Amino acid sequence: MSDELEAAGTLATASLAASALPGAAGGHAKGDHDSSCRNCGAPLAGAYCSACGQPAHIHRSLLHLAEEVLHGLYHFDAKGWRTLPMLVAKPGVLTRRYIDGQRVRYVSPLALFLFTVFLMFLVFSLTTRSPVDMVPATATLDSTPAELKAEVTRAQGKVTAARAALDAARQSGGDTAQAQEDLAEASGDLQEAEKELRASPTPQGRSAIGPGSAASGVVDTGWREELRDIKVNTGHPGLDQSIRRAAANPELTLYKLKNTAYKFSFLLVPISLPFLWLMFFWRRGIAVYDHAVFSLYSLSFMSLLLIVAALLSAAHVPSGLLELLTFVPPIHMFLHLRGTYGLSTFSALWRTFALLIVAALVLTLFMLIIIAVTMG
Repeated sequence: MSDELEAAGTLATASLAASALPGAAGGHAKGDHDSSCRNCGAPLAGAYCSACGQPAHIHRSLLHLAEEVLHGLYHFDAKGWRTLPMLVAKPGVLTRRYIDGQRVRYVSPLALFLFTVFLMFLVFSLTTRSPVDMVPATATLDSTPAELKAEVTRAQGKVTAARAALDAARQSGGDTAQAQEDLAEASGDLQEAEKELRASPTPQGRSAIGPGSAASGVVDTGWREELRDIKVNTGHPGLDQSIRRAAANPELTLYKLKNTAYKFSFLLVPISLPFLWLMFFWRRGIAVYDHAVFSLYSLSFMSLLLIVAALLSAAHVPSGLLELLTFVPPIHMFLHLRGTYGLSTFSALWRTFALLIVAALVLTLFMLIIIAVTMG
């Protein structure tokens, strides 16, 4: 549960960060009011400094810290109730208003993007199960510590044999590439065997192999063996070894992928911008900033849609209802494009089709980056 708690803490931080918008805090509680700004020294004529914007009221109490937190959360909530309905029903109007400067009533696109992405990963953490949790209840724990020790011994023998073959190839002046690959594979198998031995059940019946195994008392080890025996030959021994390790420990791999995607989710925006620019580069009056606002609000909506899908799936709703959600993205994209850029129906339709292709490309590039970072 540590990753869920970490995600929850980040979510709370994002809420507070999102509330740090113009007019979000300051000057509403009692405190000392000076004639000059304590930050820049400029004369004060109101609740805020006209030079740097710092509130005139200066507070130095623990009670006010709590008050600022509550005020910040309330302020974000008030803006959120105005922003989210428009994001769902009138995304083009919301984006156009923000681009045109009507911003004080709405959550900024960046703040909303961060909030929805963090919330999405939190919901995913609470509603998805690890591969061990999905093991059939009829599986039995048939690998005793003695058998695991024997497996470690066999793996050590393979490493010794691979090293001997590599030494022989070097002495004979032959090709050592295959021998080096065999040694890397044998070393990886040995490490995984030792890891399983360390994670083997205790005499009390507890298991450290994965989440959920202690509660059920059963774990299927066959699927782990099948994954570990996967033969990979990409031409890069280091990459081959990383792939084999990922296949042998899917829980850890999925956790790393999720954590990396969570940290690098902001890359979706710069990856999207060049494609959006290509769709409008001949039209005057459209800046890259406009595309950035459009992209952030669009990604925020897609995050909310995935949250709804995850919750419905966890609630075991009929699959037909979940399939209906696949029609939502193109409809939302059409409305968003037409309202943001003032397009005709035909112009919005062909750009919607293009944007669906762009979304697939962007997601593919993003996942390749995530996999490269995780496996590197």
